[in-house]
Amino acid sequence: MDKPISVGSVVFSRAGRDSGVYFLVTEVVDDTFVRICDGDVRKLAKPKLKKIKHLKITGDVIESIGDKLQIGTKVYDAEIYSALRRYNS
Repeated sequence: MDKPISVGSVVFSRAGRDSGVYFLVTEVVDDTFVRICDGDVRKLAKPKLKKIKHLKITGDVIESIGDKLQIGTKVYDAEIYSALRRYNS
């Protein structure tokens, strides 16, 4: 893995039912798995558990949302959706 993955990272799904969509990492579970959401189909209340090897790491980090998630501040699905809108166009 060349680029580090962290909370707030923008990732591209390469495999599975949701392939071809950009997501935001909401939690790094371990070296193999992360939880992702897009604020639209996959909401923050029910993030998807996904293997890192099925994701392409863009290297972009949305720090405003990432910081909020780490300190436990309320994050809305609309914030995530609008932040990812430029990727999923």
